[in-house]
Amino acid sequence: MNIALIGYGKMGKAIEQIALEKGHKIVLKVDIDNAAHLTSQNLQNADVAIEFTGPASAVSNIKKCIDAGVPVVSGSTGWLNHFEEVKTYCNAHKSTLVYASNYSIGVNLFFELNTYLAKLMDQYPNYNVLMEEIHHTQKKDAPSGTAITLAEQVLANIGRKKTWVNDPTTEEDELTIISKRIDPAPGTHSIKYTSLIDDIEIVHTAHNRVGFASGAVMAAAYAVGKKGIFSMKDVLGL
Repeated sequence: MNIALIGYGKMGKAIEQIALEKGHKIVLKVDIDNAAHLTSQNLQNADVAIEFTGPASAVSNIKKCIDAGVPVVSGSTGWLNHFEEVKTYCNAHKSTLVYASNYSIGVNLFFELNTYLAKLMDQYPNYNVLMEEIHHTQKKDAPSGTAITLAEQVLANIGRKKTWVNDPTTEEDELTIISKRIDPAPGTHSIKYTSLIDDIEIVHTAHNRVGFASGAVMAAAYAVGKKGIFSMKDVLGL
């Protein structure tokens, strides 16, 4: 594949390394220093774009890829209040978007485990549930996009929880998410069910960015030749 990289920070460089190892070619690299290079003409040299920037630029970047008719894989978080707008825009242009809050294969298996456990725990109100996420200090959003995905899964399956809050809470219908920023942690997410008798906890710990990068490249290969909105569940066949 010919790949356009939008965002060339630590994540972009990790994606580049994995892509090159797999025999793909990087035909465009855009970062804050050369943002003017993100044009339809340059994008059209690519089979697919992989976008990892931030909440302030993600929507604009994705729309530029859609305008160019290039499938886009986005891993930016913090912009999902615009997701329906982007989804409508993508479908109107008969284009392609793959979005995930986390492209790690392990994390996406963890999502499935979290959903299943929440369904089981819905029957046992004597257990309270809380979450914790730990990332490096350069992480721009809190809670993380992965933590929000995990929280939404819990809310969808445990009827006694109605909303999440990014602080400790004693309200029975609120789900606590504790966000910690500690270097050099690439990402740890835990969901703990506590009772007077015992605790049940599931944890995913990333050791590096390789899992995220590998999943993003896999998603890019999946996106080529398709039309519509997809997630890592589609990419992995879950």
